[in-house]
Amino acid sequence: MEKTKSLARKKTLVAYSFILPNLIGFFVFTFIPIVFSLLLSFCEWDSGNPIKFVGFKNFIVMFTKDSSFWIALKNTLYYTVVTVPVTMAFALFLAILMNKQMKGRVFFRSVLFFPYVASLVAVAVVWMALFNPDRGPVNSFLMVAGITNPPRWAASTTWAMPTIIGLTVWKGMGYYMIVYLAALQGVSAELYEAASLDGANKWNQFLHITWPSVTPTTFFILMMLMVSTFKSYDTMYITTQGGPGEATKVLAYHIYNSAFISSRFGYASAVAMVLFGIIMIVTLIQFKGEKKFTSYL
Repeated sequence: MEKTKSLARKKTLVAYSFILPNLIGFFVFTFIPIVFSLLLSFCEWDSGNPIKFVGFKNFIVMFTKDSSFWIALKNTLYYTVVTVPVTMAFALFLAILMNKQMKGRVFFRSVLFFPYVASLVAVAVVWMALFNPDRGPVNSFLMVAGITNPPRWAASTTWAMPTIIGLTVWKGMGYYMIVYLAALQGVSAELYEAASLDGANKWNQFLHITWPSVTPTTFFILMMLMVSTFKSYDTMYITTQGGPGEATKVLAYHIYNSAFISSRFGYASAVAMVLFGIIMIVTLIQFKGEKKFTSYL
């Protein structure tokens, strides 16, 4: 009996030894900064002077006096609401297409997946070159097609955000296509054969076989995309720096400007806590929605 307990204790210690490095990394680089940011959101600090407690002042200023916060929030919601469904639609369409028996599908899968594994800087440079308002091939094609005044794309306050959304969709859809493809390959071909014999067309097969089969994967992708778009910063930094004006300034970029440009670390932490709260609420709603939808199916 004692020998069995000793063996179980040894296995437990071995298991914890594998978990410990990741746990230490999470505690040092994630948990402590989050707690510090939460405390700092109630303070003023410019990194050069002592930290000063100010209570809810940062939040009051954010909601009542900072117009840039509301612009960044609106841009973040716009960016998320458009990017998420468009990326999911393209990813699912491409997954269905790549799941069919066709010549060169391995090559096409690789080509579609490549933007995801490529450097964001390289992908952004190529995308911005394509949509260069003066010398880009997209505007050259539009002018040949008869459009005399094509959009200015990233140089326009109207078209800057759609340009960034297009870049995000292009870079991310390959990865989510692979995720959908894995789900689709788990669906038995016999179901489609039976539905076809019963007279179901392609649309009915999609509604009653494909869509229910990929629903759990869809919720996973939805959650990942929502979190990713809400905290997106690097794409804006590389391409437009939040411009022109504040047309592409999102909350994450506003946090960066407040902290590292204006040295308002306390205020930046307050904005970060609001962003954290939004993401947490959205995630909880998604989890509840998944349970209800799954039980309905």
